[in-house]
Amino acid sequence: MKLYTYFQSSAAYRVRIALNLKGLTAESAYIDLAHGDQRCEFYEGVNPQRLVPSLMVGPDVLTQSIAIMEYLEEAHPERPILPKDLIARAQCRAIAQIIASDIAVLNNLKVRDRLKAEFGMSDDALREQWVQHWIYDGFAALEAVLARSKHTGNFCVGNFPTIADCCLVPQMFNAQRFKCDVTAFPTICRIVDACEDLPAFASAHPSKQADAA
Repeated sequence: MKLYTYFQSSAAYRVRIALNLKGLTAESAYIDLAHGDQRCEFYEGVNPQRLVPSLMVGPDVLTQSIAIMEYLEEAHPERPILPKDLIARAQCRAIAQIIASDIAVLNNLKVRDRLKAEFGMSDDALREQWVQHWIYDGFAALEAVLARSKHTGNFCVGNFPTIADCCLVPQMFNAQRFKCDVTAFPTICRIVDACEDLPAFASAHPSKQADAA
């Protein structure tokens, strides 16, 4: 397998964690989003969306982090990253989608670049008025979900890390990167601390990647 990745991409970070939890190794190919590598002709041929991650499995290319993690779960079920219980499994997927679809997607690089180009927003305004708003909004809902759910354990769903945790930890990295005060979210913080104690999460951290600035 080959993983096209970028150290600060939260979506690629999710897949790096999932690979580690599964005990799988993928060759890393680095796509520098900040310098526009994703727009080169070669990478458009790999992924027409020009996003990371992309995972090459033999001749096939898988895209979208949630779909990639679901593939890893189905192809390598020995170390599960989804619960067996169907309701808990649906809860896990819902948490992952809250993060990936309702928080992260609004704050990714192409959105921030568009806000700068079309609406003249400065970096400071983007951070304080846009990125922080959507992180706080999403984390407030997620905190309530986690605090109320009977399925919440040491991790987002139960007592072993799942796809939900693979999404949560990178989103916390983004929150810290954009100087968000997360003290209002104790359940989220507790779960992130539990995850970050595990080698699978620690070695996937952006600072540990070969392309880290």
